[in-house]
Amino acid sequence: MPKRTDLQTILILGSGPIQIGQAAEFDYSGTQALKALKNEGYRVVLVNSNPATIMTDPDLADATYLEPLTPEFVEHVIAKEKPDALLPTLGGQTALNLAMELHERGTLAKYGVELIGAGVEAIKKGEDRELFQAAMKKIGIETARGQMVHSMEEAVEYQKEIGLPIVIRPSFTLGGTGGGIAHTYEQFLAITEGGLRDSPVTSVLLEESILGWKEYELEVMRDTADTVIIITSIENFDPMGVHTGDSITVAPAQTLSDVEYQRLRDQSLAIIREIGVATGGSNIQFAVDPTNGRVIVIEMNPRVSRSSALASKATGFPIAKIAALLAVGYHLDELTNDITRVTPASFEPSIDYVVTKIPRFAFEKFPGTSDALGTQMRSVGEVMAIGRTFKESLQKAMRSVESDVRGAFAAMTDEELRGLLYGNPRRLEAVIELFRRGETLEQLFDATKIDPWFLSQLAEIVAAEREIAALGPMAEWKYELWREIKRLGFSDARLGELVGLTELDVRRIRKDAKATPVYKTVDTCAAEFEAHTPYHYSTYEWEDEVTHTDKPKVVILGSGPNRIGQGVEFDYATVHAVWALQDAGYETIMINSNPETVSTDYDTADRLYFEPLTFEDVMNIVEHEKPVGVIVQLGGQTPLKLAARLAAAGAPIIGTSPETIHEAEDRASFNSLCERLGIRQPLGKVAATPAEARALAAELGFPLMARPSYVLGGRAMRTVRSMEELVTYLDEVYAAVEGQPSILLDQFLEGALELDVDTLCDGQIAVVAGIMEHVEAAGIHSGDSACVLPPVSLSAELLAEVKATTERLALALGVRGLMNVQYAIKDGLPYILEANPRASRTVPFVSKAINHALAKSAARIAVGHTLEQIGFTETPTPSMYSVKEVHLPFLKFAGVQPILGPEMKSTGESMGIDADPYLAFYRAQLGAKNYLPLSGTALLLGTGLDGVAATLEGAGLNVIRERDGETLPDLLIDVTESKLLRLALERGVPIVSTREGAEWTAKAIAAAVGAELGVKSLQEWVS
Repeated sequence: MPKRTDLQTILILGSGPIQIGQAAEFDYSGTQALKALKNEGYRVVLVNSNPATIMTDPDLADATYLEPLTPEFVEHVIAKEKPDALLPTLGGQTALNLAMELHERGTLAKYGVELIGAGVEAIKKGEDRELFQAAMKKIGIETARGQMVHSMEEAVEYQKEIGLPIVIRPSFTLGGTGGGIAHTYEQFLAITEGGLRDSPVTSVLLEESILGWKEYELEVMRDTADTVIIITSIENFDPMGVHTGDSITVAPAQTLSDVEYQRLRDQSLAIIREIGVATGGSNIQFAVDPTNGRVIVIEMNPRVSRSSALASKATGFPIAKIAALLAVGYHLDELTNDITRVTPASFEPSIDYVVTKIPRFAFEKFPGTSDALGTQMRSVGEVMAIGRTFKESLQKAMRSVESDVRGAFAAMTDEELRGLLYGNPRRLEAVIELFRRGETLEQLFDATKIDPWFLSQLAEIVAAEREIAALGPMAEWKYELWREIKRLGFSDARLGELVGLTELDVRRIRKDAKATPVYKTVDTCAAEFEAHTPYHYSTYEWEDEVTHTDKPKVVILGSGPNRIGQGVEFDYATVHAVWALQDAGYETIMINSNPETVSTDYDTADRLYFEPLTFEDVMNIVEHEKPVGVIVQLGGQTPLKLAARLAAAGAPIIGTSPETIHEAEDRASFNSLCERLGIRQPLGKVAATPAEARALAAELGFPLMARPSYVLGGRAMRTVRSMEELVTYLDEVYAAVEGQPSILLDQFLEGALELDVDTLCDGQIAVVAGIMEHVEAAGIHSGDSACVLPPVSLSAELLAEVKATTERLALALGVRGLMNVQYAIKDGLPYILEANPRASRTVPFVSKAINHALAKSAARIAVGHTLEQIGFTETPTPSMYSVKEVHLPFLKFAGVQPILGPEMKSTGESMGIDADPYLAFYRAQLGAKNYLPLSGTALLLGTGLDGVAATLEGAGLNVIRERDGETLPDLLIDVTESKLLRLALERGVPIVSTREGAEWTAKAIAAAVGAELGVKSLQEWVS
C-alpha cells in the first residue's frame, strides 16, 4: 500500500524535559521520525518544551514550538497549524497521555485531527492495567494474578486475599513511577497510596509477586496488512524485581531454547494483534518461572519505548523511522532496509554478535536514599557494548559505564560483599569479586537468582584472570594468545593489573605482537547481505570490514552514558559538529557508547564506532583511521579527561588545546591566571591536601565554597559554614572524586546574583554569544537554576564589564571554540567563579535563544575557520526573552531532602519564550511541570517582601505572613522558588521563597493570571 496522500501536515509531540524513565531515547526516536516524514514530503509540526535536544533543532521540523506539553498550549498549535494527523507514539508516556487527553477533551474531533500510529482503543487496552488483563484473558495468555483497585479500601481488601509480598503498578505512569514491591503491610499502604495519587486515572494494579523469575522483552512491529515481525529479543541479566530500565540486559536472549523463544514469539504476535496497534513498534515484557517454565506477560507499551532505542542500535533496524512510515500507510514489505539496501523491512533482523546494556545511576547525588532497585526506575542513563561473545560484550560495557570501582570492591570484606547481593547497582561487581574469593555458583545463585548461565560466564572470566596472571612474561605472548585473551573483553588496563604492568606497557607489548583489533559492521542480517552503512564495533578476529576513503577525517568523541551533569545537551553539541564538518567537506567519525542518542544513529556521522570512551579504545580507532583531527571539547567531561593522554600518544587534538583545558580546569592554574589578568575573584586559594585546606579555611573564615578540579555537574562541590563541616566534606570528597584533586576554597558570596556566559573564540577575536541571568541566588548549581537570556535586572555598564572580561579571558587562555564562564554579582561588582573552555550544558539553550548554532561554529573553528568567515563577530540581541527551567527527580529518591546546592541534581530542562520575561518564566515552569497557582493562598517565608506581597495581592492572591499569631519561619532557604512551589503544591500549599527568585515567582503568578484573563503582558496587567 503506498503512503497516504490525504495527509499533508502531521503533528508530533515530544516528551518534554529529560527525566528518569523518559530520556534521550525519545529525542532519538522523534528525530528519526521527523526526518523520515519530511523525506516523504509531509509537512511536520513539532511541540516539545526541551531545548537540549536535536529534535527541537529549527532545521528538523517545518514548524517547531518550544511550548509546554499541555492540552491548552497544544490546542493553540493545532488551531494555528491545522494538522491532519497526530502521531503520539514517539514522545514516550508524556506524548501518549497528552494525546489521550486531547481526544477525551474533544480537541482532536473539534479540529478534525486523526490519531495515527496507535488508535485510542489500542492505547487504552495497552496502558490501562484492567483492560490489558481482560484482553490477555480473551486470547488465553496468562498474566500475573492480580486485581485493579481504585481506592485504599479496595486495595486493603484484595491484599488480604493475595498476601505479601505484593507488586503495586499504577496505570498510565512512566518508568514505574509510584509503584513498587511491598514486603510489609506498612510498605503496602505507603506505596499504594502513592500509586493512586500518581496514576492519572487513580488506579493501580495489585499483583502477586514473581520475584526471582527470568524476564524477557520482545520488540515487535506491525503494519496495516497485519505483517508482524520481531526486531529482537532482550533478556534481563537481573531477575524479576528490578525495573527493566535499571537491569543489565542482553540481546539477543541467551538462555532461551528455540522452543521457548518461539512460544514468546507466538504470544507477542497474538498480543499486538489483540491490543490493536495498527502500525509501528511495541515493547512486550514477559516473565518466565525458572522452576517450571510458566510464562506470564507483564505489560506492553503501545508505542516506541526506551528499549526501542536499544533494540535499534543493537540490530541496526531503525524502529522509530519505520514506525513513522508505517503510520502513514506503508507496509513493511514496501520499505527497504537502509543498511543492506536490498532486504525489505519485513525481513526480521538476525545478529551474529552479543549486545549488553548496563545502566548508569546517580545515587551519589542523593545521599541518604536506599540504592535498592525495584519496580520504579531510577537509572539516569545507560551504555551499550557489542562483542562477539557475551564475555567480550559485558567487559566492554563495564568499562563504558565510566565508574572504575575495582579497587573499592577488592578492599571489602566477604561479609560486606555478600551484603551487596540484593538488587542494586553494585551487585555485578560484588558477584565477580566473590567468585574471585572462591564463592561457588550455587551459593551466588541462591543469593541473587541470576540465571546460572550468566553466573557461569562471570566465573569463566574470573578463571581466565587467574590463568592470565600465571602465563609468564607478557613480552613472550604470541599473537594467537593475545587474540584469545582480548576476545574475552579484557582491557589493557585490567591486563596490566593482573600481571603487574602499566596500561601503557601492556599497550606497547600488545602492539609489538601485532595484536590490534579489527572492526566489524552491524548489518541486521548476520552478514548474509553486504552492509552499506558504516556502523562498526571492535573485536579481535582476522577480517576488518572498514572501507577507507581519501577524504580528510575528523574524529568526534561523544559523551558516553547520560548522567546528571552530562546529559543530552552534549550529544546535541557533537551532532552539530558532525553536520558542520560534513558541510565543510570532512568525513566525520563518531565514537560513543550511548544507545539513547542521535549521535549513535547509523546515519548521523559518516562512520560510527560503538565503542567505550577509554584511552585504549579511542586510541585504537585513531590509529586505525588516521584522522587529521580529534575533537574533545563538545562531549562534556568524559572526552576532556582523555585529552592529555590522547595528545601524548600522538592523537591530533584540534580546537582548544589540552594545555588550555588544564589551565582552566585546574583550580590553582586558573586562580593564578585570573590574578595575572587582574580579574576580580572571590578571596580564596587552592589547597592540595586536607591539612592545607583546614589551614586555609581558618585564614579565610566561613562560609566558604569548596570546588575540586576536573569535575562536571558540581560533583563534590559544597558550601561549608564551619570547620566541622569542612572536615566532614574533605573526608567525603577524597573518597568520591577520582585521584587526589586540588580544592579551591573561596569566600561564598551570600545572596549574590549569578551569571552564565557562553563565548566563541577563534584565537584572534572572542565574541560573547549570550549572558544568562540566574533566577536563583549564588549557591545553587547553574544546572539547577532557572535562568533568563537576555538579563533583565543588570545595568548596561555591568554587562559591558562582564562581556569585556570574558572576551579577554578567552583570548588569554587561547580558546579555539566554546567557553563558558560563571560570575557572581555582589554589591554591583562581578566576581569570576570558574571558566570551562568547552561546550557547556547551556549551548543548546543559548543557540536556540539567539538563533545561532554555537556548536557548529565551534567545530568550524576547530578546523581553522575564523569567526569573521563564520559571520559571528558581534553579540546577538534577541528580540524575545528565553527562560530555562529544570526538572528535578526528587520523587524517585525517597528520604532525600529536596534542597539544592552547588552540586547539580536536575536531569533535564524546559524552555519558555515570550516578549515578557515573566510570561517566558511562566511557560518554562509549565514545560517543567511546575504548575504555578493562579488563585488561592501564597505563603511567604521570611521578611522584607513588601514588593512581592504587593505583586501577589495585585494578582488576586491572599498573602499570609503569620500563622497562629507567630511570624512564619524562614524555611528551606536553599530550595529555589519554583521547586518550592512544586513541592508545596503536592502538599496543597503554594510557597514563595525569600531569595531572588521570589520576585520572579510573584511576577510569574501575576503574569499567568493576566494571561488567563487575556492580557498580553505583565506590564499591561499591573497597570
